[in-house]
Amino acid sequence: MQSKQSGFTLIELVVVIVILGILAATALPKFIDLRGDAADAATDGVAGALGSASAVNKAGRLANTANGVSIGNCQDVANALDGGLPTGYTITSTVVTNGATANCTVTGPQTKTANFVAHGIT
Repeated sequence: MQSKQSGFTLIELVVVIVILGILAATALPKFIDLRGDAADAATDGVAGALGSASAVNKAGRLANTANGVSIGNCQDVANALDGGLPTGYTITSTVVTNGATANCTVTGPQTKTANFVAHGIT
């Protein structure tokens, strides 16, 4: 009787390691540059919050002029945002006339930009 040994040969193990290396080499670059995507998402989030704050502020001011803040400039929207504008972000200075809207730009980390709408109200 002859006993047969079971197991993997060296060639089979090398082939599996090479395949895993190729998979890792193709997937790794996708996960390396997530910092830029995170900066984009954060800037978009701040722009969305600014747009919402402006709309809610306008509704509050229309209901009662004692509510909210006066917005005559894109930068004034930061005063309507609960907690203010996060550090590292800037807003373009564009005039917003009373009762009108203006497209404003917020710049965040890594000079990523996003747009939001400001509602002018006194």
